[in-house]
Order: sequence, then C-alpha cells, then structure tokens
Amino acid sequence: MDNHEFLAVVGDSFKKFLESGSRSNEKLKILHGAIAKDLKKRLGNEYWVQSLGVGDGKEMKIDGRYIDKAVDITILKKDKPIAGIGVKFVMQNYSQNSNNYFENMLGETANIRCANIPYFQIFIIPDKLPYYKNDGTFQKWEEFSSHNSAKYLTLSKDDIQTSIHTPTKTLLFVIHLPEIEKDVKDKKEYVTYYSNVDDMCVRESQFQYGNFSSAVIYNDYDDFASKVVHYIQFL
Repeated sequence: MDNHEFLAVVGDSFKKFLESGSRSNEKLKILHGAIAKDLKKRLGNEYWVQSLGVGDGKEMKIDGRYIDKAVDITILKKDKPIAGIGVKFVMQNYSQNSNNYFENMLGETANIRCANIPYFQIFIIPDKLPYYKNDGTFQKWEEFSSHNSAKYLTLSKDDIQTSIHTPTKTLLFVIHLPEIEKDVKDKKEYVTYYSNVDDMCVRESQFQYGNFSSAVIYNDYDDFASKVVHYIQFL
C-alpha cells in the first residue's frame, strides 16, 4: 500500500464514520484492517497480524509492564506477540483533547515498551476539522496548527533507546479534506454535506510543520511501513 492507496483507505474510513457515527468501530475495521493486511504482505508468511478487519476481526491483548492492553494492531511470530501499533484518527473536537491524546499515547507506549515489546504509533488528523458544542451545534473550525504539532517535533528528536515512553516509530499524517462550501449549523449538516460529496478526494495536507527528526515520520505511510517491517524482521 503506497501513500495514494493509504489516502484512499483514510477516505473510506472517513465515509464510514459519516455513516455510522463516532461511537461505532466500523470506520476502524476499514483503516486498521487495511494497515494490518499491508503489513502482513510486507512481512511474509512467518508473521501474522491481528486487528479489527482481519482474521477473526478482534484486537489482541498484549501483556504490558503494568497492565494488559488491547492493541489496535498486533504483529505475531510463532503465535507470540512481538510488536504492536496504536492508531488514532481524530475527526472532530481536537484542541480540547490534544494534550490528553498525546499523554495517553506516551503512557500506553511506556507500558508496552517496558515489557520489551516494540510499539509504534499512527496519528491521523485533518488540517481543518469541526468543533461542536455538547448538543452537536457547530461552534467553529479548528486547525491542526504549528502549536499542535510542536510536541510531535519534540518527540521526533527523542532517542528511542533511552526514552521508553517514545514510540519505536511514529507516523504523523495530516490530511486535507475537500473544502466545505457552505456554513454548517450542526453535526447533522456537516455529515450530510460530506455524505453527498461524489468525489471524496482526501489529500496530504500541504501545511509545513517543520523538520521532523528520525523518531517521527510526517505524511509518508509507505516509509513508515517499510521502517516498521525492517525493525521487526531484525528483532
């Protein structure tokens, strides 16, 4: 799966989100399943990859250092979990949860990596996304800004050998959705608008957030997947 194909999968996942809502895991079956199938193809027959959307369609628990964790994508060899990947696709109300998302990522990474299991992360977000009030009323557009990306720039400079909370490799993928050409009043109007877009062309964001160092890959799924596979095959 190259970057073009990855963006098509992200688009399909977004469309399923519009159909099924934020509480449903149907969108995850599409996204997680496609990534899992791609990694299985790249890794070869010695490995198995478990996630929603493949096999029995269930996530697998990995024994963490402190707590067992149901992991989005688990890579196994000889039926033993040898690596995990966490996947996050944020589609609304980001800013108020920005720090929580990041802290949770660091915490779950530390829990798995302290058990001597490599742990990778994928974070996907539109460069422009809606913010809703509790009743679903549209309040404003938010942007994934340089302020938001600053913590990922810092993360990219971490030494993964000494910073156990840092993912073995992180993919930050910022997407650009087709521009919405009307004012929306609430979540229902937002969903209706995008549900009626004939050509849901999801593209890479053209916004530049700085020069990421080696621990974070920006907007390049193919490179991220290649490095994940290389790391796992040399364990």
